[in-house]
Amino acid sequence: MKKEKQEGNSKKFFQKVGTGLKKKWLINGTKTIILVVIIVAIYIGINILLENVVLPEIDCTQNKIYSLSQETKDKLGKVEKDIDITLINYSNYQSVINFTERYVELNNHIKIEKVDDLSARADLMQKYSLNATDSIIIVKAGENEKTLTDSDLMTYDYTTYAQIDITEEAITNAIMDVITEEKAKVYFMNHHTMYDSQYFSTIMQAMKNEANEVEALDILANGGIPEDCDCLVISTLKEDLTEQERDKIIEYIKNGGEMLLMCGPNITNANLSNFQKVLDEYGVTIDKGVVFEGNTANMVSGYPDFIIEKAQSTSLTQKLNMTMNLCFVDAAKITFNEDKLEALGVEHETLATTTEKAFVRTNLNQKSSSRTKEDGEEEVCTIAAIATKTMEEGKTSKLIIYGNELFAMDMQVQINGYTMLTVNLYNNRDLILNSIAYLNEREDTITIRKDYETVNYTVTEQQNTIIMTIIFTLPIIIIIAGIVVWQVRRRKK
Repeated sequence: MKKEKQEGNSKKFFQKVGTGLKKKWLINGTKTIILVVIIVAIYIGINILLENVVLPEIDCTQNKIYSLSQETKDKLGKVEKDIDITLINYSNYQSVINFTERYVELNNHIKIEKVDDLSARADLMQKYSLNATDSIIIVKAGENEKTLTDSDLMTYDYTTYAQIDITEEAITNAIMDVITEEKAKVYFMNHHTMYDSQYFSTIMQAMKNEANEVEALDILANGGIPEDCDCLVISTLKEDLTEQERDKIIEYIKNGGEMLLMCGPNITNANLSNFQKVLDEYGVTIDKGVVFEGNTANMVSGYPDFIIEKAQSTSLTQKLNMTMNLCFVDAAKITFNEDKLEALGVEHETLATTTEKAFVRTNLNQKSSSRTKEDGEEEVCTIAAIATKTMEEGKTSKLIIYGNELFAMDMQVQINGYTMLTVNLYNNRDLILNSIAYLNEREDTITIRKDYETVNYTVTEQQNTIIMTIIFTLPIIIIIAGIVVWQVRRRKK
């Protein structure tokens, strides 16, 4: 009897426990279901909200590669001419469409038209000799227009084997090209020079892209300097000018001509007396010997003749709120004859100097990277300057002189295992383009230009394996770890 009573009590106890567990599970299960429903509702609500709200895009990349650069904003932000951009067959290139739409946001004078079915536009096919599947971009302002193809939006770095997107640079330059009524004319003197103008092809093309007309010039063959010359560029000479060339250049200066000199040291010891007479108009001399930097913080990879210096604040650079660094290779020291400047009507500004640890080396057979007894004393050397000459009749002639030409050339150099062009080192390219803009009185285009944009990088097979392993293995490890932790805590209870 007693035994049956105990069994009855046990049965009631377990029934009570079971009922309690069921109720507890039911309550907890209900809470879980309600929580899941709430989360799903919130998720759906956020998605509906985001579909109806246009959020501003935030570009978190270091070089702002998905945003319009300050250069483009400065150039086009206040343009009042109507500009039409026509995108033909670019429906599959959403990145290009998105980028061009930023120009519309920048300036309401810029309009975009998208033509996705070229077969319905026989007028465009005939005018631009297009097939129905061809894709081009047409930039037009009034009667002026320029077309861009897919290849114009990309370039290729032959040193890193990377494909580089230059969409913004191409479109901005195209717009500048069509809105500029009178293009400045820049002539590169290519006779007597150490390097032919072909060695400056990158910088010459960059000048053309910024709405300049650029040509090589033989002063003797041409009979003088053309009347439409807005800027005469002379690089390092291997032999002297003729008297006729000297006189033509001096006449050009006295008529208010602007000059850009990129002249390194006279390493061949050529007699340049006629060229010096041209320099005498500004009271300036290019000293013999190569400048070596003694401060290791101002040289590239321990090479003292690869000088890194900061451009100082001058009438050329004062508009910029960014630091401009130039990198000269085998530069010459520039000296002004202060006693004669007033009589010549010349005022000058220092654009770049070395540190006080620099020295000049004339014996280039000397292999030491440090200063020797044969070298000049340690001193601050001027390696870039601006001079303005005022004539009696009120005309002025501006000169920008760099004690180097290699920094603006397509010269390949090896730096830390990478092959690079000297014109692309630091702000070399910017400095030359800004110099041309300054001499041509187009200060609105003086800026720090945007770095090359996105790089299409193809991973190797090994890198792809590593990436796939991370993508698929890591989540599995996290799930397993979660199960183990759950089991351990369950057993402790």
